[in-house]
Amino acid sequence: MEVHLRVQRFHPQVDAEPHWQEYRVEVPEHATVLDALLAARDEQDETLTLRCSCRSHICGSCVMKVNGTSCLGCKTKVSHARKRLAAGEPIRVAPAGNLPVVKDLAVDLEVFFGKVKAIEPYLQPDGPPPEREYLVPNEAMLTVREAMACILCGCCVSECNSLEVEPRFLGPAALAKAWRFTEDPRDAADRHRLEFVSAPGGIWDCTHCFACVEVCPKDVKPMERILELRRRAMEAGFTDNNGARHSQAFADTIAESGWLDETRVLSRSLRGLPELLEWAPVGMRALLRGKMPLRHRRLSGAKQIRAIFAAAQRRSGEPPREHAPGR
Repeated sequence: MEVHLRVQRFHPQVDAEPHWQEYRVEVPEHATVLDALLAARDEQDETLTLRCSCRSHICGSCVMKVNGTSCLGCKTKVSHARKRLAAGEPIRVAPAGNLPVVKDLAVDLEVFFGKVKAIEPYLQPDGPPPEREYLVPNEAMLTVREAMACILCGCCVSECNSLEVEPRFLGPAALAKAWRFTEDPRDAADRHRLEFVSAPGGIWDCTHCFACVEVCPKDVKPMERILELRRRAMEAGFTDNNGARHSQAFADTIAESGWLDETRVLSRSLRGLPELLEWAPVGMRALLRGKMPLRHRRLSGAKQIRAIFAAAQRRSGEPPREHAPGR
């Protein structure tokens, strides 16, 4: 079958801006987008640059964006990529997002692996060396099995909206890897890891957009791991930060009045007048757009909502929290 590709080309040392180039290649019906790209490179344009290795969605080398969504080129069938396109519309292929382009579809992974290295992705046991290997019960590793499936392809990082606006963010891959070690019974560096990921650029910079969950080729669910890290960090006492305060204020205002009180969430999340003044322009824009009403009233069903919170706290073993009635 004939495949029509529209590939983003960019050579930083030569081009001022990225540009698009089109190819038409013949490939088998079962071909992947990577197969089509390799055919274009081998048969029409040897200057087309891309990265690949195993071609079996194991190594993670061929991360790219196909029709605007991050994926592995070797796992994405041409037939699937065509499904949502109009007749005759080309398959658009671009480099992974949030990473510097080396040339065409090849990106620089130094920043990506630098963030992974920052969370110290290795076991840190405590005490004297064991006399023999550490045998881990199978049931103890069931929790971390999904996270261990990560192949460090970078699809989640490519799709991450938080990284797009905050380069300091560790990113979903590194944080999912951090969670994997906090859950490993052989590791003794839990508090160190939780303190590190609680700092600016860590777990509280995730915006819950679910993009990383949707594109992960190994179903690692990075965002869910980040939420679990947040719970672990707060349980460990790392609550003196805006993220933890925001999380608690969010829950408290709902329990108090039955729905979210944006004004009080903002004031309770920040610490002191200097931070409030710093965020004043954001608050003003929210106010003008109706996102922060000046008058907040308690819903008639707030009592039942507080009962739900109390039941959840009893079930989890948390001490009961006092919730003042909302305005």
